[in-house]
Amino acid sequence: MNKTELIDYVAANADIPKAMAARALEATISAVRVTLKKGGSVSLVGFGTFAVGKRAARVGRNPRTGVSIKIKSAKVPKFRPGKALKDALN
Repeated sequence: MNKTELIDYVAANADIPKAMAARALEATISAVRVTLKKGGSVSLVGFGTFAVGKRAARVGRNPRTGVSIKIKSAKVPKFRPGKALKDALN
C-alpha cells in the first residue's frame, strides 16, 4: 500500500473527503517527524512506538577501491510494533 492508497482507505473508512484524509495523514506524519527530531518518541497503543536510535561511528570499506573510510555516527528512526499489531499478523 502506498500513500495514495492509504489516503483512499482512510477517506472511505472514516467517511471523509480524500482531501481531508490527505491533510490528516500529512499532519500525523509531520507530528511524528517533529517529535522524533526533538528526540522524543511516539507511542500508539496497540500499534507500536516510533523512536530515535543511535548508530555509532564506525570504519567501513569502499567496495570499489577497498579503501577504509570513516562513517559518522547517526540518529536513525526505529519502529517497535505493539502486541496487538503482532497478534493481528499471526
